[in-house]
Amino acid sequence: MTTSNPIFTHPRHVAEALRKDGYAVMPPQDVAALAGVTLAQLDALVPSWNALELDNYLKDGGRYRRRRHSCFVQNGAELTQTAHRAHWQPLEYNALHGGMNRLFEPMQPATVAQPAWQALVRGIGQLCSAARRSTAPWYVEAHQFRIDTTDGIGRPTPEGAHRDGVDFVAVLLIGREQIKGGETRIFEADGPNGKRFTMTEPWTMLLLDDATVIHESTPIQPLGEHGHRDTLVLTWRAGGFQGQESPPLKD
Repeated sequence: MTTSNPIFTHPRHVAEALRKDGYAVMPPQDVAALAGVTLAQLDALVPSWNALELDNYLKDGGRYRRRRHSCFVQNGAELTQTAHRAHWQPLEYNALHGGMNRLFEPMQPATVAQPAWQALVRGIGQLCSAARRSTAPWYVEAHQFRIDTTDGIGRPTPEGAHRDGVDFVAVLLIGREQIKGGETRIFEADGPNGKRFTMTEPWTMLLLDDATVIHESTPIQPLGEHGHRDTLVLTWRAGGFQGQESPPLKD
């Protein structure tokens, strides 16, 4: 596995990189351009990470993760939020927390209503369509995460290196406060190669082809009081949400 700072992908080559390498890394200014908004407009979303709710499903007994979760359907440039539903993954993809319906608090309506939110999800989704050369609707899950160090250590991926069981995964760094660790690691699903680097600048984005690479983030430790790492994880899946054979949960 090679160690490096993120090697950013030129905006015109992201779809090709996803098809060839299984991942691409974009700097904040290119993420904003992809969404057609300014970094200041993206930053207007950041305060909502201070209002996340405790994740009560952690099987390791930890209280280091807060999150919100909502689902959307993207059809071309149209993005529609669905009725609130549980997050479900099979054990094949999440040996720790798979096989169970986890109903998290939804994203706040004021966050979803912001033009920057709509533009960000649409822009990344259209990039996924270009990489897959498909115009089929995408079933999108959005996860706001805060991993904190209140108990001394926080685990961004307690399940370890994994795939998510979707088509594409976007991991966007929202912020790092008074921590060390949180290194991003990418492995070939069927090969020996890998990369590792640490995202440090807010709105840096890692985009993954979930079928070809496995990913994880290493634990974080505090460098001061209230140390935490905030991320936005978005997934795109064709054909339906995982576990969609179960009816959506009502609000």
